[in-house]
Amino acid sequence: MDVLLVVASAATVLTALVVELRLFAPRREASTREALVWSIAWLSFAIAVSIGLGLATRIGGEWTTVYVIERSLSLDNLFLFLLILGYFGVPPELRGRVLAVGVLAALALRGIAIVVGVAVVEAVEVVIYGFGLLLVVVAVRAFRTGTGETDPLRSPILRALVRILPVTDGFRGGRLLVDEGGRLYATPLLLTVLAIVAADIAFAIDSIPAAFSVTRDAAIIWTANAFALLGLRALLALVDDLVRRFRYLGKTIAVVLAFVGLKILLASVIAIGDLTTLLVIALLLGVGTVASLIADALDPPTRAEEVERRPPRCPRRLEPLPAAVPGTTRNRSG
Repeated sequence: MDVLLVVASAATVLTALVVELRLFAPRREASTREALVWSIAWLSFAIAVSIGLGLATRIGGEWTTVYVIERSLSLDNLFLFLLILGYFGVPPELRGRVLAVGVLAALALRGIAIVVGVAVVEAVEVVIYGFGLLLVVVAVRAFRTGTGETDPLRSPILRALVRILPVTDGFRGGRLLVDEGGRLYATPLLLTVLAIVAADIAFAIDSIPAAFSVTRDAAIIWTANAFALLGLRALLALVDDLVRRFRYLGKTIAVVLAFVGLKILLASVIAIGDLTTLLVIALLLGVGTVASLIADALDPPTRAEEVERRPPRCPRRLEPLPAAVPGTTRNRSG
């Protein structure tokens, strides 16, 4: 069953990436309306899969709960992805390809992390409490706006690459590496992909342990992660507006993290089932959304305040890369 689930999910993700690349706003910016329609369609598809798993197997509850956790936590990732795409000046026609490559790399790395994490927890039971404590700490830091920021451009791998390999002065279509004048160059597209993967790894440090609060089945965790990453390009077109409109979005996500962390820590005292966990998370997200709408209605933000809004772990600005400034030729010297 586990092998079949993983294979089917991998095939579904690959198909979905191709469909989105070909049909969703090809070579242009997506409108808010079409992004909303596509996002609802992907969500509906995931719900259908969840119902199917619930009817055909016994893992429907676990899978759905992990999916909801991962999907809600992905909003932080997406906002940071948006900052990265803007920093490197990735044109609309290339954004879908960047996200597709980033998703595939993220799923491969998450798969490794999930398998290792499950093996460690199974071997040393007490480690699970360390994960629970980590989630609570991350939640507290995230709740305090302005702390715990994640800047993927500080990734050692990314910084080492731009010191070793020269970078072209602009994009070369969809190519990641090019040979020009007998010398190998990286393109800004490669740097963008690596930055997105680095951002996903940083956020996976809490999203994967959060899944351990529900199950230790690696197949369930990985496939739910895979479906949570479906339709990222459509959701990316909406995430900026979501963050601007919902002032308590970041704090709501922090509370969700705190809840799943406490669930792990108190598991021996209070047993919380999958359905209860799902309902609590849905309630927290709902309360956060309603509170945001009410707060903005009572105290409308200025345009400047809206622009400054962002999830607490997303930096105000990305730190410049050494010797890799997109749009210049300084990396081409020598």
